[in-house]
Amino acid sequence: MPDRYLSFTRTAPGRFLTRRLGLPQPAALHRWSPDRPVLDGPLLHLTAGPSAVDLAPVLARTGLTVATRRSEGTAGAAPAVAARRPEGTAVDPAGGAARPAAVVLDATGVRDVGTLAGVHAALHPVVRSVTPSGRIVVLGAPLDPADHHQSAAQQALEGFTRSLGKEIGGGRTVNLVRLTDAGAAESTLRFLLSPRSAYVSGQVIDVLAAAGPVPPADPGRPLAGRTALVTGAARGIGAAVAETLARDGARVVVLDVPQAAQDARRLADRLGGAALTLDITAADAGERIAAELPGRLDVLIHNAGVTRDRRLVNMPAERWSSVLDVNLASVLRTTDALLAKGTLRPGGRIVATASIAGLAGNAGQTNYGASKAGIVGLVRSLAPRALAEHGVTVNAVAPGFIETRMTAAVPLLIREAGRRMNSLAQGGLPVDVAETTAWLADPASGAVNGQVVRVCGQSLLGA
Repeated sequence: MPDRYLSFTRTAPGRFLTRRLGLPQPAALHRWSPDRPVLDGPLLHLTAGPSAVDLAPVLARTGLTVATRRSEGTAGAAPAVAARRPEGTAVDPAGGAARPAAVVLDATGVRDVGTLAGVHAALHPVVRSVTPSGRIVVLGAPLDPADHHQSAAQQALEGFTRSLGKEIGGGRTVNLVRLTDAGAAESTLRFLLSPRSAYVSGQVIDVLAAAGPVPPADPGRPLAGRTALVTGAARGIGAAVAETLARDGARVVVLDVPQAAQDARRLADRLGGAALTLDITAADAGERIAAELPGRLDVLIHNAGVTRDRRLVNMPAERWSSVLDVNLASVLRTTDALLAKGTLRPGGRIVATASIAGLAGNAGQTNYGASKAGIVGLVRSLAPRALAEHGVTVNAVAPGFIETRMTAAVPLLIREAGRRMNSLAQGGLPVDVAETTAWLADPASGAVNGQVVRVCGQSLLGA
């Protein structure tokens, strides 16, 4: 169902009325398209205190013109400015004075409360100049268990980032990446500094695993030569995921229930993939998938899910068990079976679909919330073992309010609340979940493991 309020706020009367009444004014988000694949403006690289990483080579590969300012961390320090232009990018005709579309603040060297002043000194002068739908990425370091001052200062960056994301407005996003090696974080930075991350904000992503990046032969098609299986893929978010993985070069196997066989085959034919219909809750589903796949698997996307909403006092056992079986038990069974059979190649990726309902809870969804919180537990427990034993990473996406047929059936007032109760004041699209999934499935994302990334526009629930 179209967001009529969003459309109204983009008219002259709508802008006037919502401004006078102090109502939300959602900005038009810049999402990826072939015509606009990068952000519209330069990237400003700032530092707060001494840097612990070498970002220059990574930032040069974002496709954005890069300008660097170094601060000593005091408000009165005059920053030194140097501009670097990556090969193939346009020179800024204003001589570097253009408004930045992205800002990267390197705060990896912040180790105490005093050096936190550098965060304010670096960002305070530039926040207002970031273009609409721009990006701010703060880089932090892992917390040092032997240094409680460093841990306090680095943890402070999380509260800072989430708070800035809630106040910056204009469709801009703010995220925190904790890293030890800039090269291992390249795919993450490319994602967060691109239109692909339009609905990801207020997130903290740890890129700390030892596995290094695997540069794709074709950056425009990083999944070329790889096979991906997407469950629940015949429609909705699953279909968007399948389409995005195919765009990135993957051969996609579209899996759904027999009742959706026609839609699954139609999508698979359009993507040049294959359709597989079966009941994912069957005890032998993993074995059947392994037997029917055209070879081994590189990417496994657990997207199949159902809702059977009702308050606990009115919820019969069948409504509870059916949701837990589809959303959680089937994920556990098929993952165990495919890993045990060696169906997933080393370097493979598992991405499961959680939900903010599993992180923050939701009235009338004790069954759904339990199942999606279980996905989070699965990811956190399995990720280190799957990487060590099979060379496979395990992550999850946690969608918030996404515009689908399911949310279109939600009563009007609840639907409007779901759309507005996030920092971007609008619902997300299935492609937002798909783009985040594609980043986690990227061969270069091997250092991203055990992460649960919310795709919710920084929902005000549980954030």
